[in-house]
Amino acid sequence: MEPIEAGANAATFVQSEMFARTFRDGMTLVEETANYLDGEGRAASKSLPRAVALTYAGASMRLTTQLMQIASWLLVMRSVREGDMSLEEARDAKYRVKANDADPGFGLIDALPTALVALISNAEQLFSRIGRLDATLFSGDGTQSDLRDAAAQQRALFEAFGR
Repeated sequence: MEPIEAGANAATFVQSEMFARTFRDGMTLVEETANYLDGEGRAASKSLPRAVALTYAGASMRLTTQLMQIASWLLVMRSVREGDMSLEEARDAKYRVKANDADPGFGLIDALPTALVALISNAEQLFSRIGRLDATLFSGDGTQSDLRDAAAQQRALFEAFGR
C-alpha cells in the first residue's frame, strides 16, 4: 500500500487515485465472489464431503460478511467524495471497519475449492488494507497533526527498510 501523504485527510483521500483504485478493487472482488458463490461455488459445494461442506458454508459466510463491510466502507467514502455525506457523518463509529480477530476455526480449509480459498485470501488482504486506511483517516481526534505524524513515521520506515 502506498503511504498516505503528509497532511492528507479523508476529504482529500476520497478524491485520490488511491481511493479510486481501492474502490474498483473492492467492488470487483464483491462481484467476483457473488458470481462464484452463485455459480461455480454452489456446484462445487454440492460435491464436497459433509465435513468439508460445513467448512465451506462457514468460510463463505465469513467471506460474505467481510465483503459486506468492505463494500459498506467504500460506499460511505464514495458518498463523502460525491458530497452526499459529510465527513463528520462518515466519521461515526457505525461506519468504521471492525476487525474480526476470532479464529474462524476452519480446520479443513485446505480441502476447500481453490477458487474459494483465493477469494478468501484476496478479501482478507483488501480488508486489512481498508482497515489500515480507516485507522489512518479516522483514528484519534482526526487532526491534521495526527495524520502528518503517522505519515512521517511511515516514510521513515520506508526509508529505513528500503521500499
